Amino acid sequence: MTTAEQGAQPSAAGAGSKSLAVLNELRNVPGPDGEHDIVSGKHVKNLSISGSNVQFVLALPKDDLERAEQLSAAARQALAVLEWVETVDITTEEEKAEPLAAAPTVHTPAQQVKPANALPNVKHVIAIGSGKGGVGKSTVSVNLALALAAAGHKVGLLDADVYGPSIPLMLAVSGNPLITQDERIIPLEKHGIKLMSMGFLLRPDQAVVWRGPMVHGVVRQFIGDVEWGELDFLVVDLPPGTGDAPLSLSQELPLTAAVVVTTPQEVAAAVAQKAMSMFQRLGIRILGIIENMSYFICPHCQESSEIFDRGGGRVLAGNALIPLLGEIPIDMRMRKGSDVGQPVVVEFPDSELAQQFKEIAARLAKQVEAE
Repeated sequence: MTTAEQGAQPSAAGAGSKSLAVLNELRNVPGPDGEHDIVSGKHVKNLSISGSNVQFVLALPKDDLERAEQLSAAARQALAVLEWVETVDITTEEEKAEPLAAAPTVHTPAQQVKPANALPNVKHVIAIGSGKGGVGKSTVSVNLALALAAAGHKVGLLDADVYGPSIPLMLAVSGNPLITQDERIIPLEKHGIKLMSMGFLLRPDQAVVWRGPMVHGVVRQFIGDVEWGELDFLVVDLPPGTGDAPLSLSQELPLTAAVVVTTPQEVAAAVAQKAMSMFQRLGIRILGIIENMSYFICPHCQESSEIFDRGGGRVLAGNALIPLLGEIPIDMRMRKGSDVGQPVVVEFPDSELAQQFKEIAARLAKQVEAE
């Protein structure tokens, strides 16, 4: 058992989800410095939840203890929106922590600026993006993460698609993560990679109906409050498109680079161009394009059929002067594996398809580690 696990308890019956919901609402309470909320300012300590009762310590600088009653009232008001919360017990103590570092600078189109102190033990953060849904971005993310792990790298996989988390199904992982006494989240593990997803905090039939700021608050916790440990790569499965969610996540994450997934047809490649434009405007390096569903080889006659046309990814990469990292075929093993939690890189490690993912992973690792 790790040090973090010794101080943790299983978040049974969704307690982990309740903790995240409580912390997310408390982020709406400004801290005493006027710049940070009471959560990001590290003023909320020893949060515990028992049924409908929420308890925590409000740690404040000595000079601000006189504001404790005012901040406590604001915290209770913030938590009143959670229907399951009936009582809130808040105690106050003098803050002993070191002063918080300055807030991170926002990304600008001219350059990429990594958020301060974000993921300090992760060497490379690779975003997997797409201009639209349905191109197999999550399937690519899972198999790339597993291919990197098979090459001996320490790997984490963050399912940042809060509204449509699919990583739990694709890896056949369920259950709530452990929560430490200081509210650190211990990621689940499968096939040697560390995992975090909103799907671990919801029932299979439960939908996320939150507005943008609430979603961003949870994802910020997935970035900053998860015990990722020492990682060579954190693969991030971004939400599809170029709207508020993927844009904000791309700004929040300390990204090393990005990969764009498309399918061959012209309309998909045109939309993928928008994802590329988003990364470029944020100053995020694009490692290359992966064309998924490039062709289909009939298992009976071995004839190749270009169901969705072919070459859209190659044209897109050529126009942008970036590499085409690979052309992944339509393969029933990959589709079945995604449905039952048996990714092709693990289930058929010697197959040509798995080798393609391993070759792409090797190219990615070589590119980022050569910097």
